[in-house]
Amino acid sequence: MATKKNKGQEEKITALYARLSDDDPENEKKGVGSDKESNSIQNQRMILYDYARAHGYLHPQFFYDDGVSGTTFERPGFKKMEELIEAGKVSTVIVKDLSRFGRNYLEVGNYLEVVYPTLGVKFIAIQENVDTLSGSGTEMMPFHNIFNEWYASQTSKKVRAVWAMKAANGLRTNFNVPFGYIRDPDDQEKWLIDEPAAEVVRKIFALCLAGKGPDQIARQLEREKVLTPSAYYHALGAKKANHPMPKNPYGWKDSSVCSILANRSYTGCTVKLKTTTVSYKVHKMVYKPEEEWVVTPNTQEAIIDEDTWLRVQELRESKRRPTATGRTSLFSGLVYCPDCGSKLYFCAAKSLRKDQEFFRCANYKSGRGECTIHFIRDVVLQKIVLEAVGELADFVRCYEPVFLYLIAQNSAKGRKQEMKDLNLEIDAARRRIDELDRLISRIYEDNVLGRLSDERYERMSAGYEKEQHDLVTSVAENEKRLREMEKERTDLHALLKGLREFTEVRELSPELVNTLIRRIEIHNSDRSTGHVRVKVDIYFTAVGMIDLPTEEELKALMEEMQNAPMQAKATA
Repeated sequence: MATKKNKGQEEKITALYARLSDDDPENEKKGVGSDKESNSIQNQRMILYDYARAHGYLHPQFFYDDGVSGTTFERPGFKKMEELIEAGKVSTVIVKDLSRFGRNYLEVGNYLEVVYPTLGVKFIAIQENVDTLSGSGTEMMPFHNIFNEWYASQTSKKVRAVWAMKAANGLRTNFNVPFGYIRDPDDQEKWLIDEPAAEVVRKIFALCLAGKGPDQIARQLEREKVLTPSAYYHALGAKKANHPMPKNPYGWKDSSVCSILANRSYTGCTVKLKTTTVSYKVHKMVYKPEEEWVVTPNTQEAIIDEDTWLRVQELRESKRRPTATGRTSLFSGLVYCPDCGSKLYFCAAKSLRKDQEFFRCANYKSGRGECTIHFIRDVVLQKIVLEAVGELADFVRCYEPVFLYLIAQNSAKGRKQEMKDLNLEIDAARRRIDELDRLISRIYEDNVLGRLSDERYERMSAGYEKEQHDLVTSVAENEKRLREMEKERTDLHALLKGLREFTEVRELSPELVNTLIRRIEIHNSDRSTGHVRVKVDIYFTAVGMIDLPTEEELKALMEEMQNAPMQAKATA
C-alpha cells in the first residue's frame, strides 16, 4: 500500500498516461483518427487503473494519445496532462513502461530528471519498476531511454523501407483520394471517377488552357456558384468532410485551383514518395526533389489526358498578368525577346485602340534598359500566327505522312531502342534494390543475434546502403529521361489534334494557341531596306520551328520515303 499522504496530496490527481504509435507492432487500430480507443490503449488503461487501485493512488485521471509517435511531445493528451502538472494539480504520473512516455532520450530525461522533480511530481514506470521519489530503477532509466530512442530510429528506417517497397511495387502509399475521385467500396486500392466533381476538374483545366490564371478561375467558379471541394463533400454527407461547412460554399481559393492543376493523379497515374520528414525526431514534412518521386501509370481512369496536363504545366511556368485595363492578348506569356531572353510585355491602355495594342521587350524601359524595343502590334502578330498555323494545318491535312517523316528525321535515331534499354536498366535496378533490402534486413538480424560483429555489420551495411542509394538515383534519372521522351511523343499528339481542330474552325482561340504554340520570338525591326521588317520565329509544340518544304523538296521527300518505308511507318 502507498504511504500516508497529506491533505494537499490527497486533493491532487494521479495522472495515468498511455500512448500508442501507428508504427508500434501491437497497434491493432483499423485506421488513424478513429474516435474509439484501440484495444492496446484499453489494455494500458486497465493496467494503469489496476496499479493505481492496488497501491492506493487517489483520484486517477486517464490521458492518452492514440496513433502518435513517441519521438514528439506535441501530443494532445500529453499536453493536456502537462497543463495540469504545471498548474500544480498532479501529484503522480504513472505509465505502463518508459517507451509509452516517449522515445526521445533528451526530452524524456529532461522531464523525468529536471521538470518533474522541480515541480514535486512523482513518476512511475510499471514495467521497469521506476519510482523517481524512492529512487527505485532510476539507475537504469537512462539506458532504457537510449534503447527506446534507438528502437524509434530503427522503426523509422523500416517504415521508410516498407513505403519505398510498396511504391516500387505500384501500391498506393497515400490514401487521400483527390477531388474528382472516390474510393471503390469493394477495393480500397482502386479509385473511381466521381463524375460531378470530375466535371469541375475538367472545367478548371479548360479555363487554364483558355489563358486564365488561378485567381481568375477561382473568381469565375464563385460567380457560377460551383461548390468548393469541402462544401461538395458536406453536401453529399461524405465522411471525407472532415472540415466544418465553409461560410461561403462557393468561395474558391487560388491555392485550391493551383493544387488541382498541379495534381498529376488526374492523368490516371499515381505519384508516390513526394514528401518525407526531416528525421524520425523532427516530423516536419518536406517535399523531395521531383526526380526522387515514384510515378506509376494507369492506376485509375484518367480525368485529364496527359497532353492537356503537360501543356497546362508549361503554361503555368509562363504566368500571364492582365494589363491595368484587364485586357490580354492571345499570346500573353508566349512572346519572348531572342536577344536578351526576356518576355515581351503586352501593352494596353485606355488611350489605345484595340488595333494599337502592342508588345515590347521587358528590358527596353523606354530606351534606358539593357535591350532594344522589339516592337510589334498585337493585330499584326495575330495575322502572322494565323497564317503560319493555317499553312502548317493545310500541309498536315494533305501530307501528314510527310510531316511525320520530317519529324522523324529531326529526332534522335534509335529512340525506340533507347527507351527499351532504359526500361531494362530500371527493372534490373529495382530488383537489386529489393534484394539489398533483404540483405540489409538479414545482416541486421545476424548482428542482433550475435552472429555478426558490430564492426563487420557497420561495414557491410554502409556498402549496401551506398549501392542502394546509387541505384535509387540511377532509377530516378532514367525515369526522368523516359518521361521527357514520352512528353515529346504526347506533345506531337497534342499538336496534330490542335491542327485538325484549326482546320475545322479556321480561327485562333486561347485553347488552340496554348495547345499549338510553345514560344514566339520577336526580333528587333530591320530598316536596312528602307522598309520596317520584323522577323517572327514561331516555335510549335513538339516540333519547334519548322520550314515547310517547297514543291521540289516535297517530291524529293516522297521519293525518299518510298525508299525507306519501314522508317516512315514506324514514325507514323
